[in-house]
Amino acid sequence: MPTTSRTALKAALGLVTATALAVLPVLSASAHDGDRDRMREVAEQSAAGTNVPFATSPNVELVKTVPKPGAISGVFSPSAPYFYVSSLESIDVYDVSDPLSPTLTGTLPQAIFENEAMNYGERRNANGKVVARFVLVGVDLTQASSDDISHSNPTGASEVIVVDVTDPTNPYIRGRAPALTSTHTVACVNVRNCTTAYSAGSRPGLYSIFDLDSLSKPREVDARPGVDGKQAFPSPASGPGGPLVAGHKWNFDNAGYGFHTGGAGTAVFDVSRPRHPELVTTTGEAGVAPGWNDFIHHNSARPNAQAFQAYSAPSVRNGNVALITEEDYENTDCATAGSFQTWKVTTLSGKPSAVRPLDKINPVTEGGGGISPPVNAFCSAHWFDYHPSGIVALATYAGGLRLIDVRDPKNLEQYGFATFGASEVWDAYWAPKRNSRGEAIGKSNIVYTVDLVRGLDVYSVRLPGQKGAASTTPLSGPSYDAGIDGTAALVIGAGIAAVVLLRRRVAHLERPMSPA
Repeated sequence: MPTTSRTALKAALGLVTATALAVLPVLSASAHDGDRDRMREVAEQSAAGTNVPFATSPNVELVKTVPKPGAISGVFSPSAPYFYVSSLESIDVYDVSDPLSPTLTGTLPQAIFENEAMNYGERRNANGKVVARFVLVGVDLTQASSDDISHSNPTGASEVIVVDVTDPTNPYIRGRAPALTSTHTVACVNVRNCTTAYSAGSRPGLYSIFDLDSLSKPREVDARPGVDGKQAFPSPASGPGGPLVAGHKWNFDNAGYGFHTGGAGTAVFDVSRPRHPELVTTTGEAGVAPGWNDFIHHNSARPNAQAFQAYSAPSVRNGNVALITEEDYENTDCATAGSFQTWKVTTLSGKPSAVRPLDKINPVTEGGGGISPPVNAFCSAHWFDYHPSGIVALATYAGGLRLIDVRDPKNLEQYGFATFGASEVWDAYWAPKRNSRGEAIGKSNIVYTVDLVRGLDVYSVRLPGQKGAASTTPLSGPSYDAGIDGTAALVIGAGIAAVVLLRRRVAHLERPMSPA
């Protein structure tokens, strides 16, 4: 890297760190002081080579850890054996030809907050051959990269960034576009040939659609071309009417529907024409009811969507069960913090409020087991991934990895867990099974977790009906001795403070105002 680039990157990282450290005093009275103190304690333990407590259920085995302090999100490529990780300081490409041993292949230095759901897309030619692979980066608070110095974003203006990862050894920023609404998350409608993406959205009940026909020059689509100025698209999930006036995540099933989660519950859209989505139904009043949405519907999935039959018995196999995370990170009581939920999709005929609650679980307390989270730690349900066996891999921050059995959607149970005494699990993913060409052909029994403190952990899971674990390397013992140097510890501490500040700022700005 040229000296000028290194200098600019150092300055950018310094700006992020300084910004984060500057807010530490104002967080002194917050519920998250324990997190800041815990991060410092973790750094001290790691620097001293202290073993960190670790516990798993008998059906879960830790295979490998790839230290990456500040890791926030990740995503697998479905067409090649790569896993992409977004951290506070970079986007990294890992070769996962051996899924039990990810190997760093390429890095894009980048200071970014928060990009908590980095999404993947690819483009194919007329013959179906993949000609481009990319990840979508959503800018919340700040972004700067030595790869694109002239377009740093220190103010947190909503923006989507296209990072080209076609060459896994050389990821680079290919294009970027501003947005009218929040880009906290950005997702492709069709991952396998992505030309359109949707943003999280924000007040007042809006979200953005992006035209990605040109990856070098993405642009926001105008929802109402006949009206002066560019207009965003409406969604009831972004509110008003719920605890927050904000959208959060779009998840698209294999039957042409998009589920938009947000502060006012979940809305279902027909996205068969991606730039002309049509509202089908919502979670209605149940989607903002206490216990079912105390903060925000976070993300969702509808497995086996193509098997859907209206008014049939609720079953994941029938494609009529929506899996939904209700995040409530400001609640530090693990018994009532955000839960993992199942909802029945009764019909997609256009009937209002046709998505209805079935069951919910707070696995850290209801399932139990593992290392108890520290006092005042995050322990809400967060990102998850569904396995065709009926087991969900769920991230629960300091509650670790939790495996949830959803085979009976009316009676959710914990299936397994993996926890550390110093951990902040944000994301969990089932690694794909792949054919000889490296293409995904299903899901394996291997789980990756992305941990803000630890980095990337790889687990093998004994699934229902399976006799043994997948790994071939026995564990040497439940310890974690990888040291975190002083710089990394500083970045972690600064990063967590900035993330908390951003989230608290968004929460307070987007909570509905009480009547005078």
